[in-house]
Amino acid sequence: MAHTAHVDTFARDNLPPQDQWPEFLFARPELQYPERLNCATAFLDRWVDEGRGEAPCLISPTETLTYRALQDRVNRICNVLVDDLGLVPGNRVLLRSGNNPMMVALYLAVLKAGGVVVATMPLLRAKEIAYPIAKAKISIAFCDHRLIDEMERAKALSPGLGQVVTFGSGAPDGLEARIAAASPIFEAVDTAADDVCLIGFTSGTTGEPKGTMHFHRDMLAICDAYAGNVLKAEPSDRFIGSPPLAFTFGLGGIVLFPMRIGASTILLERAGPDDLLPAIGQYGATICFTAPTAYRAMLPKLAEHDISTLRKCVSAGEALPKDTFEAWKSATGLKLMDGIGATEMLHIFIAAAEDDIRPGATGKPVPGYEAKIIDENGQDVPPGTVGRLAMRGPTGCRYLADDRQRKYVQNGWNVSGDSYLMDEDGYFWYQARSDDMIVSSGYNIAGPEVEAALLSHPAVAECGVVGAPDDGRGMVVKAYVVLRPGTQACAELTRALQDHVKAEIAPYKYPRAIEFVDALPRTQTGKLQRFELRRIAAEPSPEDALAG
Repeated sequence: MAHTAHVDTFARDNLPPQDQWPEFLFARPELQYPERLNCATAFLDRWVDEGRGEAPCLISPTETLTYRALQDRVNRICNVLVDDLGLVPGNRVLLRSGNNPMMVALYLAVLKAGGVVVATMPLLRAKEIAYPIAKAKISIAFCDHRLIDEMERAKALSPGLGQVVTFGSGAPDGLEARIAAASPIFEAVDTAADDVCLIGFTSGTTGEPKGTMHFHRDMLAICDAYAGNVLKAEPSDRFIGSPPLAFTFGLGGIVLFPMRIGASTILLERAGPDDLLPAIGQYGATICFTAPTAYRAMLPKLAEHDISTLRKCVSAGEALPKDTFEAWKSATGLKLMDGIGATEMLHIFIAAAEDDIRPGATGKPVPGYEAKIIDENGQDVPPGTVGRLAMRGPTGCRYLADDRQRKYVQNGWNVSGDSYLMDEDGYFWYQARSDDMIVSSGYNIAGPEVEAALLSHPAVAECGVVGAPDDGRGMVVKAYVVLRPGTQACAELTRALQDHVKAEIAPYKYPRAIEFVDALPRTQTGKLQRFELRRIAAEPSPEDALAG
């Protein structure tokens, strides 16, 4: 590792031992970075230096900032961090806000000042906020004043957290007042390319969140690998999306990718399907990032909105059902660009450009990455065999002081916990999370495959499929189904859904138990919490509708 610029060396001191790191790949010319690198200069300062400072950068319902205006704000925040709050390079800084220009400015300022960002989802509660504060030993926090109640409760649980600075209220001691009094000049800290600049906490789909540590070079690598080689956006593009900036899918897709090429992004604090559709037309968005569930929810409402400016749509966060891909393409003419990423890898590492998409397949390794399928013993398996997905590239897993590092990184490869199949042409086909495989009467059944079949029925809005304990079969396939408005749950519908699944996929995979629910348990990033459904399924429910 290069000589660190960090005065506070907590992050580097708590990296895993290097013999537990994955192997990193930098052979491609676009992935070779200098030893000294502060990524904030690459995302922001370079455009001002190159004469593009007046180009729009951040667009929101409340303000629009050019690259030059954003640089001015970032520099002032850097001076507030250093002069007012005593930040030294390497300090961790908590950010708590929705998707707005101040959140982006804070993010870049912490990076430029040599700090380490820890961003949190707006909907987290006090105990969930206190966890990363304690784990990452955070002493400085910035919080949107509208989210201050849970922040204050978290502060009471966090003796190491010093001052919490709020913004958005106009308070005399708030961030805006401090910015106004600060200098607009700040020289970026001369960080090493392998200095930690981000600790992203996982969304908790498999239990206690893990802190994933990423370097300055990683922030550029996801842009130069995926965005440069697969997405192929242009400086004239306007990005939009729903993922929170605390979610690395959102950070990359709607901040880093556009800023890497000098494009602009539209930031929405509310970005559900009913918000995205009108915003696409209002702001002329050209590239959209959201989850399959959102694309599916937007389909019935497309006729009410003008989305003619859209030219690319990226789907990630969950597996993209083929039915959703086909329906979106039929309605809009656009192919949803599926991809799989992980907080451990920072962003997408398997995907396909529009011309290379095979509906139903996730795609091929992003240029710069390698992927393969392995068995339970870590041995490679031949094409056509379901196994565990392993990958490596310019980014990879480095957990913050966590014994689970040994499980995720095996023999130099990142092993994500996803079950995949690779075909003879090198395309990767998602099967399930490894712990979502249902073994029933000796059959291996992938929950997401059953979900995709159910979702193709017009009565189904959302669903989650898990294994439920059964004396006779060991497990049975159980579906939790949210119905579309106006549809009534009844025994006849249960049988109709079961028959529909039998007609769509192998009959032995049909859900022998269906429970109709008002909502599914999801993480703050919108991912289905199947572990929570498995917990519920382990408890007898009088609402089960059973069929032989």
